[in-house]
Amino acid sequence: MISQSHSHHLLLTQSSSFSFVFLPKLITKPTHSLSFNSQSSMFPSLSLRPPNPTTTAVSVSDNNRLLSSDPVPPLRIAIIGFGNYGQFLAETLISQGHILFAHSRSDHSSAARRLGVSYLPDLHDLCERHPDVVLLCTSILSIENVLKTLPFQRLRRSTLFVDVLSVKEFAKTLLLQYLPEDFDILCTHPMFGPQSVNSNHGWGGLRFVYDKVRIGEDELRVSRCESFLGIFEREGCKMVEMSCADHDKFAAESQFITHTLGRVLGMLSLQSTPINTKGYEALLDLTENTCGDSFDLYYGLFVYNNNSLEMLERIDLAFEALRKELFSRLHGVVRKQSFEGEGETNKVHVFPNGYETDASLDSMRSEDVSLKYEYNPQLSGSVNDGSRLKIGIIGFGNFGQFLAKTMVKQGHTVLAYSRTNYTDEAAKLGVSYFSDLDDLFEEHPEVILLCTSILSTEKVLKSLPFQRLKRSTLFVDVLSVKEFPRTLFIQVLPQDFDILCTHPMFGPESGKNGWNHLSFVFDKVRIGTDDRRKSRCDSFLDTFAREGCSMVEMSCADHDWHAAGSQFITHTAGRLLEKLSLESTPVDTKGYETLLKLVENTAGDSFDLYYGLFLYNPNAMEQLERFHLAFESLKKQLFGRLHSQHSHELAISPSLELTKL
Repeated sequence: MISQSHSHHLLLTQSSSFSFVFLPKLITKPTHSLSFNSQSSMFPSLSLRPPNPTTTAVSVSDNNRLLSSDPVPPLRIAIIGFGNYGQFLAETLISQGHILFAHSRSDHSSAARRLGVSYLPDLHDLCERHPDVVLLCTSILSIENVLKTLPFQRLRRSTLFVDVLSVKEFAKTLLLQYLPEDFDILCTHPMFGPQSVNSNHGWGGLRFVYDKVRIGEDELRVSRCESFLGIFEREGCKMVEMSCADHDKFAAESQFITHTLGRVLGMLSLQSTPINTKGYEALLDLTENTCGDSFDLYYGLFVYNNNSLEMLERIDLAFEALRKELFSRLHGVVRKQSFEGEGETNKVHVFPNGYETDASLDSMRSEDVSLKYEYNPQLSGSVNDGSRLKIGIIGFGNFGQFLAKTMVKQGHTVLAYSRTNYTDEAAKLGVSYFSDLDDLFEEHPEVILLCTSILSTEKVLKSLPFQRLKRSTLFVDVLSVKEFPRTLFIQVLPQDFDILCTHPMFGPESGKNGWNHLSFVFDKVRIGTDDRRKSRCDSFLDTFAREGCSMVEMSCADHDWHAAGSQFITHTAGRLLEKLSLESTPVDTKGYETLLKLVENTAGDSFDLYYGLFLYNPNAMEQLERFHLAFESLKKQLFGRLHSQHSHELAISPSLELTKL
């Protein structure tokens, strides 16, 4: 890690012949110099937390200045770079009545005709049309070469140049360097693209960041700049005026982190599963959006934003800290079992991501991944006396109370016990609370619902007074791992007890507005063959089906295989981002807002839950290592390309110097 970052620093600073090795001959004015922080000043203070905030001038408009009914002063706009993004902007510019010309290296004349844009393959012809605005929609890596080829003498003096690059200090420096001094400069960054606009159903509420770098004082030039900004205001954009330096500082946290995580997840080849959570679906969307962009864009964000290297190092440190936290706890568990578990042949020993079980309990992933549970509301109707259950909940914390609320609403009788006294909470929900397990079990509940944590389940199960229950009582768990409780139930419960392993793929946060379409996974591990026991199991499952849950019948082994690729990865991403202490910024993208929401949801769960997902899912270790390898591979791609680009600069530099001689 340090060798790569040290190499990166050397590439950026070692040669006095280059002001910035990737921008040869670019920086000649000290007032516009572009440089990375020095290694000595950056890395000794590197931490997982963001640097102390500096005073930032940000102006966010309320979009009240312009209404869609206002007359639109048409602008003559020349778009340089008429690829996907240039065409995306052109569609709206044309709809507002502006006159457009376009030029690009590739022939996009047919797309231009379709949009009503005049396409000019020769730059001289385009500039001789005297556009009011030249809109640069080139890539980060090609913008310098484009600026070098523009025939500025063909343009009117005072022409307004606008860029839409994702990095702003770099663009500002280039424009100040290459443009004649009498040209106006507006640096902008629409924080959206075709994909995010489609999902947002328009530009409304999406951020448009801008910096009036150099705008002439006369009324005509001021009015022209305002007219261009008005294009985005009319579409409902949230207009954010901030300096290029401040943009890059915020974007390194929001945009670069979003793209980095999206690319890491893309390398994992994540797939939709039968047990997707809302958080995992958000990650799938993020992966699709970021991987749809070229690697050149991501590489440009890395190289041409002064803050990105430090952010990459912070991500690296955060991931190492997360792995260390997991492995140190794992070491403590194994060490404790090594000293205390010797000679106990009947004890369920938990080893790193696996279990010692009888050979008869081993199971392979089934070819049929999942079976949908059939629930017919017309057959089941409302809950009647025959289908009402007496349910004893063991573990009456947040999740136990969350489930109890719906069970009581459906007419079931709910009893509860927990180590902590929840008498008041139970009374509010209409639940009978017991402080003694023997008393609760003597009430003969038909179903015992274990809502304990993963780490405490074995201890709780072994403390239960089974002799107080009726034979054939149905035991149900709701743990986030399934092979572990299945093995535990089979080994600890009396053989005449029924076993139903379940996993509601939601919680108090994701299920606060109802359970409709949320997944409920179950495995009928051991259900008696008589009709009464079958009916009792179905009545319990109907509790969730009635609420609209997507009922998924799946083996415990299949569940854990899918969950390691979805739930564990989701929690890992959330925990990783939590360690970065991310906060909302004035330049949040939709993708970054998704990450903030993910952090909020996962950080709301205890670390014990995440550790339990890691320890008790046999597939989690492999997923953690795949995540690690993907991140290392991404860093290798970045630094490898950085090295190649520097080597190329070194190779051509001596020949240029000899030419001068």
